[in-house]
This record gives sequence, C-alpha cells and structure tokens, in this order.
Amino acid sequence: MWFYSAISLAFVFTPLLFPTGRLLSPRWRPIALLAAATTAALVVLSAVKPTLTLVGGAKVGNPIGIAAVPDPDNSALGEVLIGLFNLCIGAAVLSLVLRFRRSHGVQRQQLKLFTYAGALIFLWVVVGDYLLPHLAIIGALSGVIYALVPVATGVAILRYRLYDIDRLINRTLVYGLLTALLGGTYGGAVLLLGQVCGGVGRDPPSWAVAGATLAVAALFQPARRRIQRVVDRCFNRRKYDATKTVEAFSARLRDQVDLDTLAGELLAVTDKTMEPTTVSLWLRPPDEVSKPHGLHWDY
Repeated sequence: MWFYSAISLAFVFTPLLFPTGRLLSPRWRPIALLAAATTAALVVLSAVKPTLTLVGGAKVGNPIGIAAVPDPDNSALGEVLIGLFNLCIGAAVLSLVLRFRRSHGVQRQQLKLFTYAGALIFLWVVVGDYLLPHLAIIGALSGVIYALVPVATGVAILRYRLYDIDRLINRTLVYGLLTALLGGTYGGAVLLLGQVCGGVGRDPPSWAVAGATLAVAALFQPARRRIQRVVDRCFNRRKYDATKTVEAFSARLRDQVDLDTLAGELLAVTDKTMEPTTVSLWLRPPDEVSKPHGLHWDY
C-alpha cells in the first residue's frame, strides 16, 4: 500500500507544487483533488484486499482483508483507478513543463536542478534494469542516485550554488555523449579487428585491443571539442553565440588598425555578449600617461 502513496508524493504532488509549494493556478486544483482521492482509494483497497503478495512472490492471507473488496492489481476497478492515477502523473509533468516555460530567474534555476535529478533517475532506471548486472554495488549506487531528487530539492530550496546547475548539465551531456561515442568506437574496432583476425568467436589479439585503445585515446580531445560545440549550439545558444562573436572580433582585431573602428566594434561586441545596461570605453593617449584625461566612447 505504501507504493501508491510514495509514487503519488514523488510523481504527482512534487511536480505540481515544486518549488513554490502552490499549484500553478486554481485550474489545477481538480487534478490535485483527483490525485488525492485516487491515491487514497488505492491505498485503502491495497490494505484490505483478501491476499497479500510477499517479496518472493508467495501469497498469504490478509488478517484484516475483506473478501468482497476487489484487488486493485487484478480487477476492473483497480484498472480504472490506476488509469486515473497515471493521468494525474501526466498532468503533473505537464504542469511542471508549463511552470518552467513561465519561470525566470531563481525559479527557473530551481526547476532546472529538479528536472536534472529526475532525468538522471529515469536514465539510471533504464540502464540499471536492462544493461547492468544485479550486483550489491549496483544496488548501493541505485540508492545514491534515487536520493538525488530530495537532495536536488533541498539545494534548490536553499539556493546554495544554484547557478552551477547549467555547468553541471553541460558537462553531463558532453561527457555522457563522449563516453557513448568512444565506447561504441572501441567496441566496434575490437569487434572488427577480431573478426578480421580469426572470427567473432575467438578472442581478439592483444595488438588489436591495444590499437583500438590508442585510437580511442587519440579521438578523445577532438571528439570532446566537437561534442562541446554541438551541446553549446543546441542547449547553450547564448554562450555559443558569444564565443563565436568574440572569435570573429579577435580575427578582425589582427587586421584592423583604425582606433575609432576598433573602439566601436569592441563596444558592440561587449554589448552583444554581456548585454550590460551601459557600456563605456576610456583610452589614455600613450604620450600623456601622467594626465588623467583621454579618449572616451559611450555606447
């Protein structure tokens, strides 16, 4: 019975109320009421169903069970309630998306951090269930990753180093894609060389493994730079545009000799990349270093 209440708190009410503790608007109140009623019904039905299923799959009689109560996992009523429950989860996620689109400033950073932790948990569930072996260390790591949502929520509420989340998301995307690319390259190279040298069924020779390792090592920096540019272009467009603007200005700086033109371009680049309220440039003439006056431009 605790399962439904835990899922409801984590996947319905937290997205509905985070980070302000209030619903996005009064229009979402029916969703919250429906989620509360559906959760309460599922918990009550699970508590008084005739039989209980243990962890190992064995079934035992429920000492407080009622024979006339349908099992929420194997009945038409249970399917209806679970369908409504899933509908509430989808609506809560939609509420979170709409809240993020309307947010700005600190609240947008809070939602970024919360969404980042939730996305990591989703990826871990997929990877852990289908790709990783069932070992004790994997189970311990799962516990750490599942704790990311409450930890991220606490950090977002306390606002400590909140703006580092953009850098963290950027590094996760870059090195996650880089790991997948290099891992696939290494596996493909070893498989190809092994097949050429003796078939898939045999172990590849040591020189093939060493060659694939060296190839992956040589590809690391070029691949990282290219993936970093792709991530910045797709997910951090402002930084990407600022970098391109500065690079273009640096190229013109080597060829431009007119001081007035350089001053105007420098002010324009500063305004475009940093977007300050006002920009001023003050230059002291080289032959009048001791004098406090100089050339001045405003933008």
